[in-house]
Amino acid sequence: MAIYQVTDNEIKTISRTTFSESGLKEREDLQRLLKHQIEIISPDTLVVAEEFGEWDESRRRIDLLGIDKQANIVVIELKRTEDGGHMELQAVRYAAMVSTLTFDRLVDIYADYIKANNLELDAEASILEFLGWDEKEEDEFAQEVKIVLASAEFSRELTTTVMWLNDYGLSIRCVRMHPYENDGKLLLDVQTVIPIPEVEDYQVKVREKRQKERVSRAGGKDRSLYTIFLDGKEVFSQFKKSDIGYFVVKLLDENNLINKDVFDFLRNDTTCAFQLLKMEHEVTETNKKYSKYRVTKDPELIFDNNEYYVARNWGKDNTQNFIQKVKKRFPNISFEIHTN
Repeated sequence: MAIYQVTDNEIKTISRTTFSESGLKEREDLQRLLKHQIEIISPDTLVVAEEFGEWDESRRRIDLLGIDKQANIVVIELKRTEDGGHMELQAVRYAAMVSTLTFDRLVDIYADYIKANNLELDAEASILEFLGWDEKEEDEFAQEVKIVLASAEFSRELTTTVMWLNDYGLSIRCVRMHPYENDGKLLLDVQTVIPIPEVEDYQVKVREKRQKERVSRAGGKDRSLYTIFLDGKEVFSQFKKSDIGYFVVKLLDENNLINKDVFDFLRNDTTCAFQLLKMEHEVTETNKKYSKYRVTKDPELIFDNNEYYVARNWGKDNTQNFIQKVKKRFPNISFEIHTN
């Protein structure tokens, strides 16, 4: 696509150039400039690291690492080449490597970036402010790793690969940067080529529909949502199956319905395939690894001066069994299931 300058007498073509011809380098120029104005290629993003790489047996580094407003990790790769090389495969590897980052680790990474750039900021406070959080919410952090590829051009091989990966649930954005020269000035034309801006919403909906169809064909996960009622009044609504035990305990606790008998029922007699309530020292390392009990947060029930956490490992059969047990013991509690 050409760019033109309109004058009184003519429409003048502005000459396109290349990054190499203009003397712009990837790290010293493009990366240095874009990290301070990342919204040019990745809106609503906070850059937290530059040249990031802390994994074993690899000298590869992520050009820019960021976080978006939804607390997703963002991997940003820059190339000044005319075809993008194989940057999509490299970025996917990077995305896998940073997918396990925790909120606390990201704070440490950002603190190093702040120090290296002589910024007068508090790392944790700045991230919380950017996300609009009052405190860290580990369960909401890094649910997805997004990728932004920025290059002078992209080969058909690369764009085909990106569209295929996006169709299978990844989130990869390709941003084309064309340099132009005009009267000794260097101009930059920046355009998102994948997803196409005009049809991005449609593409997302199509992708989500295909993903749901695949899940359905494969048996998929139970993505039902639950609402719980007390005396016919809605108390907690539209929560996931993993939180059903937590909200039952919370409802009973907030309404002063937990006595010794009820506690024994919750602690020992719900006949689930796991223990509903555990004290912190009872939570195994495996439980912690897969967040079966949220011991990183405040205790979810305090009874008889002991602190307990509520199990999150709910299968479909356990859920239905638990609901029936609760309804039998507490006839004034009812549930509503919303299937997707």
